[in-house]
Amino acid sequence: MLAIDFDVVFIDCEEGFPKSMLSMDVAQYLSEKKSLSHKLSNSSELLITADTIVLVDNAVLNKPKNRNEALDMLDKISGKTHQVITGVTIRTKEKTTSFSTITEVAMDKIDYYDKNFYVDNYAIFDKAGGYGIQDWLGLSHVNSIKGCYYNVMGLPTNSLYKRLKNDFRYGA
Repeated sequence: MLAIDFDVVFIDCEEGFPKSMLSMDVAQYLSEKKSLSHKLSNSSELLITADTIVLVDNAVLNKPKNRNEALDMLDKISGKTHQVITGVTIRTKEKTTSFSTITEVAMDKIDYYDKNFYVDNYAIFDKAGGYGIQDWLGLSHVNSIKGCYYNVMGLPTNSLYKRLKNDFRYGA
């Protein structure tokens, strides 16, 4: 725990982005879009929004919509190093800041059996790239990461804490 009290709010926001946008900018764009779709209720409220994408061969992988799309995403990352990019936006009524964190993940080859086992037995539809580093596929097929592990899980906590502490005076 980061020793910061918080409440979770649900933000219903379309996660589309302009096709002409640079792939590296998508996650931060989506975090900003989520932030702006939520009305702040008072001047003391601080809102943190985030969005994570997987980038492989310059293709953006968001969350899979169905089983076939999940299997296709696993094919795309199988045996390759890909980037996980999380965009974070921190907003109050007075101030907004956004940033992105990039982590490189090297994945072993994922064979037909392992791919199907994973998709059939794990909650993958809420995960960018169709996998979670903290569950079976991450344990069995990720052979190295360069960067923040928590970023791959969806929130770069170290970078977030530093921004909260330095820019917003939150934290211990």
